[in-house]
Amino acid sequence: METTRIRILAGWSLVFLVSLVPGDQSFAQPDSSVPVTQIVLLGTGTPNADPDRSGPSLAIVVRGTPYIVDFGPGLVRQAAKAHRSGIAGLEVSRLGHAFLTHLHSDHTVGYPDLIITPWVLDRYTPLQVFGPPGIREMTDHVLAAYEQDIRMRIDGLEPANETGYRVDVHEVAAGIVYEDSNVTVEAFDVSHGSWDYAFGYKFTTPDQTIVVSGDTAPSENLIEMARGCDVLIHEVYSQKGFEGRSPVWQKYHSGSHTSSIELAEIAQKTRPGLLILHHQLFWGSSEEELLKEITDRYDGPVVSGHDLDVF
Repeated sequence: METTRIRILAGWSLVFLVSLVPGDQSFAQPDSSVPVTQIVLLGTGTPNADPDRSGPSLAIVVRGTPYIVDFGPGLVRQAAKAHRSGIAGLEVSRLGHAFLTHLHSDHTVGYPDLIITPWVLDRYTPLQVFGPPGIREMTDHVLAAYEQDIRMRIDGLEPANETGYRVDVHEVAAGIVYEDSNVTVEAFDVSHGSWDYAFGYKFTTPDQTIVVSGDTAPSENLIEMARGCDVLIHEVYSQKGFEGRSPVWQKYHSGSHTSSIELAEIAQKTRPGLLILHHQLFWGSSEEELLKEITDRYDGPVVSGHDLDVF
């Protein structure tokens, strides 16, 4: 059974990182120290079917309101697990705002779940979704695929409401895409292979600035957005693992993702309060080796994220 991991980071107040396991009802963070903003890694995986890492997704919870980034497989059950372990804002019916970095399948396979399951569990308001061009078409197809289920729940014997399955889709461009009393969300363009549209997001909350890279090769836009931020959540691949890949995959990954060596350089330029590794590609390297590839070149606080870590 995993134990709770506690880290005290320079320049940060006491932060409890909780590794949750099935059936674990505990939550290590005292009520008096719950911050205005919490980051919950719902899934830190990749397209690889790693049973220990759910699909890429995270939640930024501000004053109990969750804002989801990416819809990897398993995100709703991961949110339910986090809620059971003490993150009140991740009650499934509260999943109402979501931001998509790009349309790759590992970031979107959980989309039908995000639309349907919270509605079945009593979400009454339409889901608000923000993402690149193409998300509207994807949404239309998802709703068409589940049309019989939706009609049965509304018109059959089940007491479903008539609004919670609906989706308000916002296809966005770089700039401020959402703002409320909790958060301002700014999208920025990143470079992810041959995708025409791929975004990172900057969340400004009352107590933190959080930058999420999405999938990206090294990006000057990201560097400018992340300078001096409190938290940078960035994808990464192991340089050692990369060197064992075939030439065709090396060409793809070097143009679509960020190596540990490159990320160390990015962190040196941006100096975030905390660097969180996300969407890690190991290819046979250990987590310790991946971290060392970065910490040998960057002296700031850095952690390798795991599913259901809380920051």
